[in-house]
Amino acid sequence: MIVTKISFIFAALLTKINFMKKIYFFKLMAVAISLIIVTMSCDDPIKPQEDVRVTGVTLDKNNISLVVGNTETLKETVLPGDAKNKAVTWTSSNSTIATVVNGTVTAVKEGTATITVTTTDGGYKATCTVTVTKKPDEPDPNEGVVIAGVTWATRNVDMPGTFAAKPEDAGMFYQWSRKIGWSSIDPMINSDGGNTWSDFYPNDPTWATANDPCPQGWRVPTHEEQKSLVNSGIGEWTTLNGVNGRFFGSGNNKVFLPAAGFRGGSSGNLVAQNNYGSYWSNTRANTAAAYDLYLNIGAAGTTTSDVAPSTIDGLSVRCVKQ
Repeated sequence: MIVTKISFIFAALLTKINFMKKIYFFKLMAVAISLIIVTMSCDDPIKPQEDVRVTGVTLDKNNISLVVGNTETLKETVLPGDAKNKAVTWTSSNSTIATVVNGTVTAVKEGTATITVTTTDGGYKATCTVTVTKKPDEPDPNEGVVIAGVTWATRNVDMPGTFAAKPEDAGMFYQWSRKIGWSSIDPMINSDGGNTWSDFYPNDPTWATANDPCPQGWRVPTHEEQKSLVNSGIGEWTTLNGVNGRFFGSGNNKVFLPAAGFRGGSSGNLVAQNNYGSYWSNTRANTAAAYDLYLNIGAAGTTTSDVAPSTIDGLSVRCVKQ
């Protein structure tokens, strides 16, 4: 009986020892596999991805023409698209004719220059030829432009008896048959230095000669003269030196009318600047309104009696030669 118990205990011990050996064996195997992986990693390391080098550069334009003072921006494309270093430098072959900064070319004087873009990586180049022309001579505002037999001023009336400095300038606004100009920007002030808006409706059958704000030798146009200007040709809605408006006329005989807005009603509030233009005729439409020439982004023409602006509105004036 004692021998049997001893045998049973001994067998249990052997089983436990064998089980412990198996565990130990599997632990050793795990360590060995780990060492093999580390060794393989050291023998064959993962290489970092190489930098993608530049292979060339192009420009969106190869030739441009600019008037003195104007600018245009060139756009470069560095090849390939996934190149790591896309830095470039810009140079002009003659900076007295055209300069360039970050791709923006500015015309300085008449002549021809070559703009070059160069990649920092590899020194690849692309070029654009710039032809610079002088500004066209602006017509003398005292000479005007003949359109359909009528000589039109090239600029709006500014202070009474003077033209605005540029064709795109708004000048001043005038209530119908009055010679006091009102500012085209706020605060509202008139040519006499006052700021009290008039809500008086004049009784004149046509614009009174004594109240005509046009410079000497010029006058406010008639309704029929405005219609002849419209019939001579209406240009597309466009901009002149950043100011919206339309050209009227045809060929070389055209004038630009800016969308200067207007001052409205009994308050004189400034309305629709750069979106709408309204120009007085000297012709009354009814007891409270007078005909005008209007322009906006969608249309241009002359008004009829039922939609003519009130004579207390402040509109632009574009004169004709007497």
